[in-house]
Amino acid sequence: MNFPENVKYSSDHEWIRVEDNEAYVGITDFAQDELGEIVFIDVTTEGETLGVGEVFGSIEAVKTVSDLMMPVAGEVLEVNAKLEEAPELVNSDPFGNGWIIRIAVQNADELSDLMSAAEYKEFIGK
Repeated sequence: MNFPENVKYSSDHEWIRVEDNEAYVGITDFAQDELGEIVFIDVTTEGETLGVGEVFGSIEAVKTVSDLMMPVAGEVLEVNAKLEEAPELVNSDPFGNGWIIRIAVQNADELSDLMSAAEYKEFIGK
């Protein structure tokens, strides 16, 4: 299981990688492993500004559907178009090509409420 150090982790199993005032958000390797084969990503919040913990979309696996939660407040700038044709990228490359949304971070201070890789590993018992 992969736990990159260059991202922060939420208790909802999303990760966020900040680049200047924007950030990429996806689900963790642990989350995709727990969900199983991803078959569909549904994000209808492009252009909306959402708060911490608000639902920005859903992710559908063969056996279940789960909400996707904002790790920090921000405006959803872009949805990863590659996932429309290949949602399995979330399984094969959750921290790379499997990112789900790109956001404009509203309050960088909220990042300090998220977990480091070591803290996330402890949180999930790994």
